[in-house]
Amino acid sequence: MTAMVSPTDPSSRPLALWGWDDSFRQLFEDEALPGDEPGRIVRADLRACAVALERGEVHVPVGRHLLSSGSSQPTTGDWVVVRDGEIASVLDRRTAVVRASADPGKGAQVLAANVEFVLVAEPLGERWRPRRLERLLVVAWQSAAIPIVVLTKADRCDDIEAALSLARAVAPGASVYAVSPLYGDGTEELAKALAPGTTAVIIGRSGAGKSTLANALSGGKAGLDTGAVRDDNKGRHTTVTRELVILANGALLIDTPGVRAIGLIDSTEAIGDAFSDLEALAPNCRFGDCAHESEPGCAVQEAISAGELDGERLASYRRLQREQERLEAREDPRLRAAKAAEWRRFSKEIRRLPKH
Repeated sequence: MTAMVSPTDPSSRPLALWGWDDSFRQLFEDEALPGDEPGRIVRADLRACAVALERGEVHVPVGRHLLSSGSSQPTTGDWVVVRDGEIASVLDRRTAVVRASADPGKGAQVLAANVEFVLVAEPLGERWRPRRLERLLVVAWQSAAIPIVVLTKADRCDDIEAALSLARAVAPGASVYAVSPLYGDGTEELAKALAPGTTAVIIGRSGAGKSTLANALSGGKAGLDTGAVRDDNKGRHTTVTRELVILANGALLIDTPGVRAIGLIDSTEAIGDAFSDLEALAPNCRFGDCAHESEPGCAVQEAISAGELDGERLASYRRLQREQERLEAREDPRLRAAKAAEWRRFSKEIRRLPKH
């Protein structure tokens, strides 16, 4: 007699372990041909990917038409259609963590796809930088996933509460955790925020302890390479590819290589999300076009004077806005022409001024 297996038993549906659900099934059925297989990319390389299929994990080449498709090129976390032994198409993404490509002129690079959470890892210690955290949070908010701040290497911090308070001040709307995977501190609380079947991705610089955290959350089963911080306190690039692993509680996690710089892409709205506390003050300014500099009745400057807002946070906000404006000017010929005309008018006014 053949044993009956419950359809709700995950072992009878291997793809369910990787986050497969009815909405992705519908997307697949809308474009699948007879014989096609759905799968999720566990690890993405340039010309081939490790793909989790119903029959197990398989190394599958990427279709030639997808190799130069820019941000549509398959990446870790993508659900794909495997046809005739190769990746034929990428199903529509729910979310995507995107940055400007390190190669000028190549546009956006998708770091991870179809994640519910973005874990922004920032190590505590001498190199703890709130300004870097703000930039990473812009990328996290832009993904359409839920940002979670993870302060790693908490064992190196003398005042955890002060660090948590500072992180919460620069990450309004995001949960903040302090963890020390080496000693098991804080990882259980963080794991509870990641529900079984959901996917998270960790982003942060090299040496932030991302792989160590992934190994701790997986109960040591992830087996990701980790390395000690060098004598100059800079991290080693122990992670060289983005890999999706299953955690001990049934959630999934994408570990990513460390990044020294993350360029923004179309981030105007995400900057507003990351600086929601500052933008909430702006409507209270006396003037609608207040630049928050020296205008009378500026609610932002009043908050800084009262110690309710860090002046460095305003400077960071302006810096990211200027970066976004430069990006838009490069991409929009009309806006670029307008900026150039504005600069020419300004230059003429300067030349008219008395030399003294």
